[in-house]
Amino acid sequence: MRSLRNLVRFLVAVQLLPALESGEETLVGGQAVLEGVMMRSPHAWAIACRKPSGEMVTMSETLGRPSERHKWMAWPVIRGVVTLGHAMGLGYRALRFSANVAIEDVMQSESSAKADAAAPTNSDSVQNEPTGSEKQSLKSEKSEKAAAISGWLAVGNIVFSLGFFIFMYKYLPLLAATELKKFDPAFSGRIIFNLVDGAVRLALFLLFIWGVSFLPDIRRVFEYHGAEHKTVFAFEDGKALEIPEVQKYSTFHPRCGTSFLMTVMLISIGFYMLIPYTTFWARLVSRIALLPLIAGVSYEIIRFAAKHRGSLFALMTAPGLWLQRITTQPPTDDMAQCAITALDHAMSLEKENGGELVIA
Repeated sequence: MRSLRNLVRFLVAVQLLPALESGEETLVGGQAVLEGVMMRSPHAWAIACRKPSGEMVTMSETLGRPSERHKWMAWPVIRGVVTLGHAMGLGYRALRFSANVAIEDVMQSESSAKADAAAPTNSDSVQNEPTGSEKQSLKSEKSEKAAAISGWLAVGNIVFSLGFFIFMYKYLPLLAATELKKFDPAFSGRIIFNLVDGAVRLALFLLFIWGVSFLPDIRRVFEYHGAEHKTVFAFEDGKALEIPEVQKYSTFHPRCGTSFLMTVMLISIGFYMLIPYTTFWARLVSRIALLPLIAGVSYEIIRFAAKHRGSLFALMTAPGLWLQRITTQPPTDDMAQCAITALDHAMSLEKENGGELVIA
């Protein structure tokens, strides 16, 4: 039962992945994971998450910047698509790590319980106990099986997530606007049609975020999301990364993925108004094809707004900050400690790998 619960948590968290991650190549950023936080710097990333027992598990690795390998990846708009793809891939790995930590803890508990139940009594023969080599063989077989299941689960979840996104935020809004047009020709105009399409898309997105926020496990993810934001704020202000100092900061951050998604939703309405196609399937295909361009432009707007808080573009990102009232929640001290530990590990590797760290 606990394994199924962890799987459901993982699947829902993956659907929320774009809303949970934040940051960019030259800045410190992070992401909430299951019972923990992932933090990344330009050349390193680290995860700190807690087992049900309360023990903290950490993992850190060096990280390459795509724009350092290919200069064209740093061009405006293109860098947004590259950064988003890189962040999503890294975020999925972080979520998968945190899910595996939880599942492994459950499996170890179940294995211990079974071992205790199957322990030989005084009348049992000790010669039936497996030898050291047999134990190692059994352990290897279990590890290989677990890895195979994990690999298939990863592929299946990526396919499911992509299908869910297209169905939920492309197909359904377009279908609703198309059906509404049949009832009233006034909705046939390109502007009004795309406004209806955009309104339905926003409503579905907000309904999904609001709905999953009632799940206790996802609410905890949102609390870890708040811990990540507070820690990044403290780091950007040059404050000591200690729990009392970190807890002083807001959970709302302008570079949050929630703000990015809201900007994408709003910008896409204007882009779709420029599409001349009138048939349902042509419109659907064009919406999917325009995703990279819309993401790249939205990234530039978020980047500019974060540096110019009083600009018109900053007003466009305001709805994303409002939505963070749902996607971020005040964390406990233990959650803040996870975020601090993850950032400490990432920064330690960052210093070893060099590279300039820009603080906004």
